[in-house]
Amino acid sequence: MPPGRSNQLEKAKVVFQRQNGMLRTRDALRFGIHPRTLYQMHTSGALEKLSRGLYRLTEFPRLNNPDLVSIAARVPDSVVCLISALAFHEITSQVPHEVYIAIPRGTEPPRLAYPPTRIFWFDRRAFTAGIEKHKLDGIPVRVYGPEKTIADCFKYRNKIGLDTALEALKLYREKKPLRVNELMKYATICRVQRIIRPYLEALL
Repeated sequence: MPPGRSNQLEKAKVVFQRQNGMLRTRDALRFGIHPRTLYQMHTSGALEKLSRGLYRLTEFPRLNNPDLVSIAARVPDSVVCLISALAFHEITSQVPHEVYIAIPRGTEPPRLAYPPTRIFWFDRRAFTAGIEKHKLDGIPVRVYGPEKTIADCFKYRNKIGLDTALEALKLYREKKPLRVNELMKYATICRVQRIIRPYLEALL
């Protein structure tokens, strides 16, 4: 391999390492990595393709949360919501077969071939409320907190099922510190306080 090409590969590798081993194609180009270098790193096995336009160094440890991390890297302004957030907080028996994400109402939907994704458009107030930031596999991932997620589940009960929301409320009561004021705050934001109140009172 010509010295210049080898030098380009090493520089590209350092750029990836500084970004927790993961970059979108457009960001790699912005950092000065040539498309030919990306292609060569991929074909040589130095990079794995997580999804369209998203690459990761194979020398890094295997991802524990590949779907959530891939979505966070591809759509950094999104927030993990509803059943995916319930699963993250361990307050559901369901295993989500899609990544449920929220984006602001009016936003163009992201074009994602993989992983399977279900998109919900939240109004501005509901979108910005209750966001927690977690680092998964070194990547910042935005997830709604358990109280906000339960309120969202009651709001979208016709789409995900009332039984899902009720189970989440019950498991939250059993497994988490019960923060009634927080829960009702988000229920008010989601305009479901009158719906959730009798179920909550039955658990107290």
